[in-house]
Amino acid sequence: MNIKLKNKILYIDKYKIKCAIGKRGITSRKTEGDKKTPKGIFGFKSILYRKDRITKVKSPFKKIIIKKNMGWCDDINSEHYNKMIRFPFNASAEKLWLKENIYDVIIIIDYNLKPVVKNRGSAIFLHIAKRNYAPTEGCVAIRKKDMIVLTNKISKTTKIIIS
Repeated sequence: MNIKLKNKILYIDKYKIKCAIGKRGITSRKTEGDKKTPKGIFGFKSILYRKDRITKVKSPFKKIIIKKNMGWCDDINSEHYNKMIRFPFNASAEKLWLKENIYDVIIIIDYNLKPVVKNRGSAIFLHIAKRNYAPTEGCVAIRKKDMIVLTNKISKTTKIIIS
């Protein structure tokens, strides 16, 4: 089973799920900070979640509990670029523990991870959408309710096709 993203809709089996994408659309030439979602076919790596907000996540993927000191490096000059880090951290990084719920569950999209190419884009996630489906910085975002369904449906061979 694959997930197809087209016109801000995720198609999964018989389900259609509304989603948010990058503020500036989809691109095949992703660069750091361009506010675009990368075009292509990608697998998933792991799932991060807030144990204080989500009691149980069912998935065949490695599950990592988000702690207050966790982040994701977005500094193109850092050797930790596009990798999970722990604060304190001396380069630019996005916090994963947020007051708002958008990072209650994060599915890491296998984009620019092996090998990591500097300035090709970092922290490309499938995460929880804001109430009004506001555009993302380049991620794909869906409702929390849909995320719970999705984590139960995806397998190690599931791909997301972004076109």
